[in-house]
Amino acid sequence: MPPELTHSSILKGQKALVVGVANDRSIAWGCAQAMNRSGAEIAMTYLNDRARPYVEPLAKAVEAPLLLPLEVRDTAQVDALFEAIATKWGRLDILVHSIAFAPREALAGRVTDCPRDGFLTAMDVSCWSLLDLTRRAEKLMTGGGTIFAMSYHGANEVIENYGIMGPVKAALESAVRYLAAELGPKGIRVHAISPGPLATRVAERAPARRLVTIEEVGAACVFLASPYAGAMTGDTIYIDGGYHILG
Repeated sequence: MPPELTHSSILKGQKALVVGVANDRSIAWGCAQAMNRSGAEIAMTYLNDRARPYVEPLAKAVEAPLLLPLEVRDTAQVDALFEAIATKWGRLDILVHSIAFAPREALAGRVTDCPRDGFLTAMDVSCWSLLDLTRRAEKLMTGGGTIFAMSYHGANEVIENYGIMGPVKAALESAVRYLAAELGPKGIRVHAISPGPLATRVAERAPARRLVTIEEVGAACVFLASPYAGAMTGDTIYIDGGYHILG
């Protein structure tokens, strides 16, 4: 049975914060759906007023009791989000960090020529925000938990047109390993998820000969957040139909 149709109670009672849902094609949405179908209660965020009309119906679809604005560079919004979670649930079991951003001028052209401001913005939003959200989530993960960050194969190989996001995602994957080592004694596991291209022509080259779906990414994260993956942490998990093994 396809993962998008599978219901279970493997995450029953768990509280999950999913950051980064922009629309129904978002990887974060695949995670929110899969976790909800597996018994978790979902809190979601939206970037701004322009994004809210796209995210609000999705939050209703998973009966999310919390839907708040979150621009990760706005400390007041981050504070308000975690205060709301603490008030509503008193704890947190899962954090999905699925956000990345670089200004256009930082993505255009060579990495060599990336302007300082563009680089710092990309690192701030795409990498440092994981540290910030994790530090806050740690206080609520009193019974342990699982944290996910979304990466890409461009962290490890030069991918055409990926630009400065390659070095930024490499930093993100390194941060995941350090977070896993530091939080492991508290029962908090941390993973980088590296989905393959979701809508490109690489399907013909991948060993599985097809593209990966957001539902499959979500299903894998459900497993990793479950007790069955209790001995796994600090990994970069490729969900790409085997594409990353090709030269």
